[in-house]
Amino acid sequence: MKKKQFKTESQKLLDMMINSIYTHKEIFLRELISNASDAIDKLYFRSLTDSSVQLKQEDYEIFLSVDKGARTITISDNGCGMDQSELENNLGTIAKSGSNDFKKENTDDNIDIIGQFGVGFYSAFMVSDKITVESRPYGSDEAYRWESEGVDGYTVEPCEKATPGTTITMHIKANTEEEKYDEFLEEYKIRELVKRYSDYIRYPIRMKVSREKLKEGTKDKYETVEEVETLNSMVPLWKKATSEISEDDYNTFYRDKFYDYEPPIRVIHSKSEGSATFTSLLFIPSHAPYNYYTKEYEKGLQLYSSGVLITDKCADLLPDYLSFVKGLVDSSDLSLNISREMLQHDHQLKLIAKTIEKKIRTELAKMLESDREKYETFFKAFGMQLKYGLYADYGMHKDVLQDLVLFTSSFENKPVTLKEYVGRMKESQKDIYYAAGESVAKLEMLPQVEAVKDKGFEVLYFTEDIDEFAIRMMMEYDKKKFVNVCNEKLDISTDEEKKAIEKENKEASGLLENMKATLGDAVNAVRFSNNLKNHPVCLSNEGDLSIEMEKVLNKMPGAEEKAKAEIILEINAAHPVAEKLKALFKEGTDESKEKL
Repeated sequence: MKKKQFKTESQKLLDMMINSIYTHKEIFLRELISNASDAIDKLYFRSLTDSSVQLKQEDYEIFLSVDKGARTITISDNGCGMDQSELENNLGTIAKSGSNDFKKENTDDNIDIIGQFGVGFYSAFMVSDKITVESRPYGSDEAYRWESEGVDGYTVEPCEKATPGTTITMHIKANTEEEKYDEFLEEYKIRELVKRYSDYIRYPIRMKVSREKLKEGTKDKYETVEEVETLNSMVPLWKKATSEISEDDYNTFYRDKFYDYEPPIRVIHSKSEGSATFTSLLFIPSHAPYNYYTKEYEKGLQLYSSGVLITDKCADLLPDYLSFVKGLVDSSDLSLNISREMLQHDHQLKLIAKTIEKKIRTELAKMLESDREKYETFFKAFGMQLKYGLYADYGMHKDVLQDLVLFTSSFENKPVTLKEYVGRMKESQKDIYYAAGESVAKLEMLPQVEAVKDKGFEVLYFTEDIDEFAIRMMMEYDKKKFVNVCNEKLDISTDEEKKAIEKENKEASGLLENMKATLGDAVNAVRFSNNLKNHPVCLSNEGDLSIEMEKVLNKMPGAEEKAKAEIILEINAAHPVAEKLKALFKEGTDESKEKL
């Protein structure tokens, strides 16, 4: 029979379809199963208004079979089938989608057709050197065979087919040095691909599988038997009503799907309708994965279109500060690109991402309010990421995150929110006080912390590198500025105390200048202070760069120019050491200056 040429300047375009559009060869099975599902959908839709269609919904199926000896994979469905002209139009014309035409002609909301572009079928040529399609329309006795070995064209001829529907037989390529096509002939591989990409196709995907069973009448002898098994789950958990799903159902799904050994700390299951229609099933883990704070960690949600997996990690659905969230989104309204492997970055995707972000924040706020212990467990694992969100993008997310962060406080040494801190502030307190350092224990020993607490003010302890950078980006909370107790801007003295220390520094200017000259560039200034309680001396800073921020910046990779804080040596004006320094300076001898 004379071969016909593809109708779309075939060779170059088909080469592109086979070799360029799809990233992974294994995607072919997803595409062919999706096409089979569409064919069944069309017949099922017809059955709603055509009494001649005798099939019930439970009668529909997709059947897979593998023949290692013949090197073939067969995919059969009992859907609508195609006549000769449909085979010509749908398979003889690349980028011609019968499913897309059907979707345009029938706008019923119950129609959930997957195929859109008419190129998914040709993905089979990535692993096949010949494809045979036998199809018989429902209600017709005539069947036709379409056959092609790729870019050279195709043939269409009558054939015998016992039942309506379509059967696609793929002749798998021989192995090469670069590619091992044999793996697609393995039962375990077929099962894996169905589970990964087509688990939630609404019709059963069945295959005859081999099983080892105890031989009847024996206790220790086994035999290999073949059984027909349904490979897919069909009904996605997220499409069930929440009233039908137990906590164990959610936990089992989460552990199996996202490979976590612990149940999630929070489940967010919701359906959104309107400008963006989708279902989401999200999980907040109870602990951070081992690689969470490394470059190897990939954020993103699984993205499904009508139950078919499109991509395993859609990063655009989550902002970085919520990258710990795991889960999935399923929508039939997505604008997919031609290979269904990626999304076009369109308005719809942004709407979905925005809705998801708001939902997660709302659920975190609810957990903080109603289950503080659980929230604190969550915050230990992922609080640093929320704080990073305060700092990132020049603080543009601060308004939505500032009430979700916790800091350890001098008030009972417990984590508190900024709202709780401000709610306990004394009327005389103008600022929010904090101290930054390696640990709470060390911060509690700082003279400035003791002085602030002695005045009855609460102090927040910043022990993570990101803390001070985050609040600096916020600048203020509830019109209260953040003040580092180790900064010269600390103002907790009375007017009388200020006048007294100002006089002290003026009278001892000679001593302080001499000490500054002796210390050189190690400090920017030396001065007396009345905020050190019983401590003789301490270091503080002036300006925007604190001592702790200097440490953080200088240990970052690639920090060539070292950051330098403006360090002040403060001397307790009420401590005996101050009197001793004054006495030595008054002597004016070389020996006394050396002691200074």
